Order: sequence, then C-alpha cells, then structure tokens
Amino acid sequence: MISMSPVRPGAGVRYLFRGVMVGDGHRAAGTPLRAAQGEAGVPPGVWKGRGLAAVGLTAGDVVSERQAELLLGEGRHPDADRIERELLAQGKTPEQARRATVLGRPIEHNRSPETDKAKERTPWLASDLVFRPPPTAHIAWALMDDEHRRVLELCDDVVRDKTLEWLEESVAQIRSKAGGKQRARVKDGLIVAVFRHYESRATESRPLLHAHAVVSVRARRPHDGKWGNLSADSLMTHIVAADTLYTLYFMEEVSARLGWAWEPREVTPGRRPVMDIAGIDRCLIGWQSTRRQQIEDALSVLTDKYEERQGHAPGEKAGYALACQAADQTRSPKRKELLSLTELRTRWRDSAIRAFGACTVYRLAERARAAAAAVWARVRPVIDIALAAVDVVAVVYVMRGTFKHHHLLAEARRHLSYALRGRPHQPGLDDQIVQAVVDDYTRPVGRGLKMTADLRALYPRDTEDQAVLRPLTRKRSAPQYERARLAAGALAARVRAARRADRLGSRPRPYVVTVPAASRSHPRPFRTGGQDGRRQEPETGVDTVEQTRQTLEAAAAQVAATLQDSRRAREAAHGPRPQPTPATAPPPHTQQPGAQHTPGRTTGGVA
Repeated sequence: MISMSPVRPGAGVRYLFRGVMVGDGHRAAGTPLRAAQGEAGVPPGVWKGRGLAAVGLTAGDVVSERQAELLLGEGRHPDADRIERELLAQGKTPEQARRATVLGRPIEHNRSPETDKAKERTPWLASDLVFRPPPTAHIAWALMDDEHRRVLELCDDVVRDKTLEWLEESVAQIRSKAGGKQRARVKDGLIVAVFRHYESRATESRPLLHAHAVVSVRARRPHDGKWGNLSADSLMTHIVAADTLYTLYFMEEVSARLGWAWEPREVTPGRRPVMDIAGIDRCLIGWQSTRRQQIEDALSVLTDKYEERQGHAPGEKAGYALACQAADQTRSPKRKELLSLTELRTRWRDSAIRAFGACTVYRLAERARAAAAAVWARVRPVIDIALAAVDVVAVVYVMRGTFKHHHLLAEARRHLSYALRGRPHQPGLDDQIVQAVVDDYTRPVGRGLKMTADLRALYPRDTEDQAVLRPLTRKRSAPQYERARLAAGALAARVRAARRADRLGSRPRPYVVTVPAASRSHPRPFRTGGQDGRRQEPETGVDTVEQTRQTLEAAAAQVAATLQDSRRAREAAHGPRPQPTPATAPPPHTQQPGAQHTPGRTTGGVA
C-alpha cells in the first residue's frame, strides 16, 4: 500500500533528517548522515525521477546530506553552494546570490506577516510517499534465504519506480497564476529521494520492508520552464489509484520471478480483502502484524465509547477517524538500539522458530510453490471486459454513490488483482475497463467531473434486478463492501443470462473476452431501449424457449427427410447396399466384460 504525508518547514524537516533518512532509528545530534545510516544498517538514499536533469543530478546517485538540506529542506538548488560562490566572485551581493539558487518562490515569503492564509504560511516542501508491499511479502523477505530476499527487494525497486513513472506521466500537475488556480503537466518530471527501511515501529521489532519516496514540491512549468510548486491535491486525489497499481505490479513481478501465486484474504469481515502469497501460514501473518493487533485493541475501546456517546455504530468516515486516533495512541517511540539487517533477520528467524517450529519457517518457499500450482490450475488468466465493467461500476456506485475517474481506475486495478492472481495483464487493460464503464454504465452529475451509475443501463425495465439492487444502496445494517459484492454478483448474473438468451436465439453478441495478449475493444453490452437510442434489452421466457425448441425440431425433421429421400434415390439407382456379416452375439441376458448397458443410449448415432 501507499500512504502520503506532508514535509513542512520545522518539525517536518527535522523528522525527515533525524528519522526517515536513517531507517526510522534515532540519529544523535552531530552524527554524519552516512555514519548514522551505517549504524542503523540501512542503505543510503538514492535520487529518482526524470526531473533530476534540470538540477544536474542523475538517477541512482546517493543522496548527500547537504543536497537534501538544500532541495528538500529549503527549496533551493542542490548545488547552491557552488552557484553562490560563482555569483559572489562575479560581484553579486549575498542576497542576490542566494535568490538565484531558489527554485521558485522562496520559503521566506510564506513566513512573512504579509500572507493572509495560514495554509500559505506553512507550505509543503515535499510529500513523503511510503511504499509497503503486501503483508506476506514481509514474511517471505524476512524468513527465507538471501536469494529470495534479494529478489523481493528487486521486485519492490522495480515496481516502485514504475509507480513513480505513472505519477509523473499521468498525475503530477504544477500550479500557476494567482492562488494556483491553473494546473498543467510538469515539463520534465519529478525529483524524488528514496530511503529504504527494514522494520516496523512495534515494541518488538518486526519485519516491514518499505521505502520512503520523498517527492520534492519543486518542478518546472511546461510553457516557460520556470520553477513552481506541484499540486499536492492531485497527488492526494490519486493516491489510492497509485496504491492499487503498485500492488498489481508487485504481484506480477513476484509471480514472474519466483513463480508464486496470490489469493485474497479477508482481514475484517465485510471489508475489502488483501492479497497474500498463497501457501504462507496464517499464523506467521499474526506473528508479523503485532502493530496491527495493538491498533485493533485500542480501536475496539474507542468504538465502544463512540457507540455509547452517539447511540449508533460509526460510519465509514467516523471509523477511519477512530482508526487514526487508535494508531496515534499506540504509536511507540523510536527504537534507539541500532542493528544491521543480518542481525535483524537472525532475530526474526529465531523468534518465528521458537513460536511455530523450524519446519514452518524453512519450508516457506516449498509450500509457496506447491500452493501456486494449485492456484494456477483453477484460475484462468482471462479478463472479460464486460463483466469487469459491471463489477467495477456496481462496487463503486454502492460504496460512493457519486464518483470520479480515479475511483473507477482504482477499482479496475483491484479487479485485475483478484482475477489474475499475479499473472501479467495487458498494458492499458485497466483503462479499457474504465472506458467501458464510462461509455456504457454512467451519466454525469452536476457541472464537474463527477458521475454516477446510469440505472437505465444497469436495470432492465421489468425484472427483479431493480428490486434486488436498489435496497442495497440504502441498507445500513450490512457493511458497504458486502453490499457492493452482492450488487456486483446480481448484475453479473443478469449479464450471463442475457448472453445465454442470445445463444438460444442464435443472435451474435458483440462482447469480447480479453486475455492478456488481446487487442483493445470497447464492448457496449446490455443497453436498454428508450429515447436515448439504447438498444432494447433481450427478454428470456417460457415462450422464447418453447419457440426455440420447436424451431430446432422442425429443422431436425427436415434434415431427416432429406437424408431419407437421398437414400431411396441411391437404392433405386444402384440397388440396396450389402450389409456386413454380424458378429457372434453373446448369449441372452449376458454382457461383454467391461460393457454396461445404459437405457436410452446407443453406441452410435443419436438416442
């Protein structure tokens, strides 16, 4: 998953340099950055992003402390010291030399009393994106051998870079004009500093392979090349879509390199499942997620107090606020003991062996391969765009009511994760599913970019679907995701029923079943009739089936009559065909060994 938090002047910058850059450990005052990273056992940070060329950096370069101070802490050029020396030698004043190294508007402007808005007085210097693989990946990374550890770290690096590329190309926007009202794509790309961490903040250290990608707010405008600020709203809006893309890519990368498969696991009843590596023991998941158990214990107490005070259970927003409050209450201080990765892995393996036995730990890879074979045997690598579109629109509509494009995109990527279980998908398939939803099953709401489900396209005029689906959007006793799955199942059943009706009526239907190597298609199935030009929904009933049966019987009788006439004509011209000598029949009431007689069936022809 991916989470996002701001880096602001003051406490945010101090947390970045004293915690994030040294593996969430404790960096003593005066300790150089590289020395602190070596003591913590974490690798140095590296620069990423296509915007590095504009400031003279290269992807993969090590992040020095001075570069981070200038760019991420002050919004200045990472080589500002050299630029200032050259300008001072040319006769510029210190103020002019410093101003020349600032990328965009200086931070001092926001701190002045001239600014009216408190939001402008505390600007964002960067966005801290935390990338965390699925839970069972942490277990495999911590307890398996070094070869599997290196492969999983490589998968995380590759997938994180691909997700950052998508953010650069499709999401990142730069603000311009008064108040940042106008938005445009960035000219070059993003400037990102990536720091890898190995453990969680639980009281007892537990494996948590994750990385902090600190995205600088500075970027260049496309029309004039001047420096400005990224739109934090754009990143925050698409963070869930980026999260689902990261998970989808990670599953595919691990399956391609290690041959493992994935399966959904329900953590909280009625909520979305998470994807786990098939074959990993559930007991190890509980051993790894001690931090989650602490939050759940605190959350249950807060939920009881909320119900006692308000008189009802918390909704989705209130539940999220209570979960954040529980996480803050159980947040433990930073661990001051610094250990290398080798020492940490030894501790984790000894702890797991004491709790569950050596057989459970040392056979993880073997069980994952065996479970993958079972998953691949029963899961087909096929995506039906029409059914996927119905599933996506039903889930998003029931859970949100009104939605935007990025909500559909995130749900389409979840659908691909559940359906493919780690097999690769065709690039752009998620966009095809979203396009099918927008074209066939949605209508705009208001003047903005919001939309909602087009019930005239989803519901036939006179069937029971409307009676089934409408109450699901209003029922509050069941969790939202459970109601969404019921709605998706009901709509998918209607789609399949309409397809069966098309086959019985010998009418071809333009739906497409897409496999990973298939070409792009835009299915538009199951429109209802009306003044908007939609096609009439096919109906299936007793009369239709009876008419189809009579048509087939008449065709069979006509074929039989034609064959009989042909045989009589051939006998009249050439005489009767000689019959072969019959074989010796067995005695009455006996059967040949191994032969069984089935009433109503023959060994040849049609019974």
